[in-house]
Amino acid sequence: MKRRTFLGLSPAAFLRCGAGQKPAYPLRWVYVSRGLARDQDVEDIRAIVRTASAHGLNGMVLAAGLDRLDLQSAAYFDRLRQVKNFCQESAIEIIPIIFSVGYGSSVISHNRNLAAGLPVKDALFVVTGGVARLAPDPPIEFVNGGLEEYDGHRVRGYRLQDQPGEVSFVDREVFKEGAASLRYENFTANAYGHGRLMQEIAVKPRRCYRFTCWVKTEGLTPSGVLRVQVLAESGRALAPFDPQIPATTDWRLVTIGFNSWDLDKVRVYVGTWGARSGKFWVDGWRIEEVGLVNVLRRPGTPVVVRGEGTGAVYQEGADYAPIADPTLTFRFDHNGPAIRLLEGSRIQEGERLRVDYYHGISINQGQVTVCMSEPQLYEIWREQARRLHELLAPKRYLLSMDEIRAGGSCEACRQRGLSMGQILGDCITRQVEILREPNPEAEVWVWSDMLDPNHNAHGNYYLVEGDFTDSWEYIPKDLGIVCWYYVKRRESLAHFSGLGFRTLAGAYYDADTLDNPQGWLEALDETPGAVGIMYTTWQNKYSLLADFGDLVSKER
Repeated sequence: MKRRTFLGLSPAAFLRCGAGQKPAYPLRWVYVSRGLARDQDVEDIRAIVRTASAHGLNGMVLAAGLDRLDLQSAAYFDRLRQVKNFCQESAIEIIPIIFSVGYGSSVISHNRNLAAGLPVKDALFVVTGGVARLAPDPPIEFVNGGLEEYDGHRVRGYRLQDQPGEVSFVDREVFKEGAASLRYENFTANAYGHGRLMQEIAVKPRRCYRFTCWVKTEGLTPSGVLRVQVLAESGRALAPFDPQIPATTDWRLVTIGFNSWDLDKVRVYVGTWGARSGKFWVDGWRIEEVGLVNVLRRPGTPVVVRGEGTGAVYQEGADYAPIADPTLTFRFDHNGPAIRLLEGSRIQEGERLRVDYYHGISINQGQVTVCMSEPQLYEIWREQARRLHELLAPKRYLLSMDEIRAGGSCEACRQRGLSMGQILGDCITRQVEILREPNPEAEVWVWSDMLDPNHNAHGNYYLVEGDFTDSWEYIPKDLGIVCWYYVKRRESLAHFSGLGFRTLAGAYYDADTLDNPQGWLEALDETPGAVGIMYTTWQNKYSLLADFGDLVSKER
């Protein structure tokens, strides 16, 4: 058997292990997410802690808004003190999970402009009546966007329409606009459950666009199978957003935004991948260029306004009023601000302006990534770390540095001359230093995926401009790594073990059996430096917690 490190395990524990038996791993945790906004949150945590303690677990990773402590209420702190007290009584260590970049809500709650930004270059604005508004350059529209032109059941102008007359049907009785829509059903007639409609359309590089369409559903399964996608010819997703369309709904408008990057054409899809039953209808495709929607205002995302003919760069606050998007939701269901000229402006009536700016965007179901290169980010984190140490004085922390799905495009990142792997490594290193300012002995753990070439540490990742490869080379060597990709568990554990890192398995993930934790234990037993395992639930599902504790706490 390969060598394994057992932190905190006494010699007596080893003596109790018979020949061929493996002692329990010293770190046996449960993941708990509660906002502490209600007294019931405290009672929920109390019940989980009781079960964990009674079945051999010794730590609780607590997600509870602990990295926005300066924004919490007095009632929140009272509830946190209660949690601290009964965890101490039950011998359950609290491991705060903090400092997320990929899911940046805590940082965004301090400053929404710290979101990662995508660049727009040379957007055309034209001045009329002292106000400059976007002028589409060039105008853009779908061929047959209303789906009113068709031959039999095939609509004209679309590059892909799955199985006209078998899966897709022109419907002249149910429609939102005009006199027809396109209906999809009978998905089992397609080997993959596909029911898609796609049109390829020309765009201008480094511009921002909004796509809308009407959809209606009836008993569509599985849940969430209807998607809208904008893809590059390479297959890269430019709008990885989930509109969360219910299985049954009357006509609703779906709106997504995307940045064209360096492309001159994109492919817009509406449809299903893997549908099994039910129906959906689609109607009224529209696309338009938009300007200054979700514009970001921070040092690394400057706005530049210049005359198209003269090249003169105009000054904010002198030639035009300060620009900001007061809505800034990172969605595209609103319009951006106009540019309003000030008295004495050098900008002329009727002048054509070219505008550069950066915009934020939400991913999947509202995930917003923050920029790792803006100094204010670390000021916010430092204040939270100070307050957290005063409240809990944790011995260990878990960095919530997973699924970083945007970044590398703004000037704050570009001016550093670093790869995204280096930027990420520097960010994690600074996080560790911040946590150790009040407690030099603090032990810090981090999710594995952005440091793992078997997982997300690579190029062409969502809306990231750059490559996360080699990120693992730029982090502190005394970090602990929480591996969580079950399919690649052996490869991931071997990767980090080979680099000398301690590892812990993020196991379970809401299954109905303990096959996942059992598989992790088998892989951990083969891994030098493996020290623990965690019951990890995203669905607040604790029905197997007692059995999990019994499994991981016994000699095997």
